[in-house]
Amino acid sequence: MAVNPVNGASVPIVPKNSGMQLGQSDFLRLMTAQLSQQDPFNPVDNTQMVAQMAQFSSLAGVSESNTVLKQISEQLKAHTELLKDIKASSAKPATTHEITTQEG
Repeated sequence: MAVNPVNGASVPIVPKNSGMQLGQSDFLRLMTAQLSQQDPFNPVDNTQMVAQMAQFSSLAGVSESNTVLKQISEQLKAHTELLKDIKASSAKPATTHEITTQEG
């Protein structure tokens, strides 16, 4: 993607991460390029800029929450497996005396 500024030069904007998703640094670079290349007599509407920043902040919060929830899920899974192992190892095997009294 390229941004055409007022002077006609082309400024390439390529995300640092080669995937399809843009990160926070990519968003900030795009916003900075947009602000530095805007027409001073027709600037970007402040409400649109604030809305974009609010959406990005919300997305960042949701992404961080997902990361934390994934870590909690992995910890719970590990604890569950540990409890299963403890329960299995603490199960008392039947002795031969108990087996003979039950049979007779």
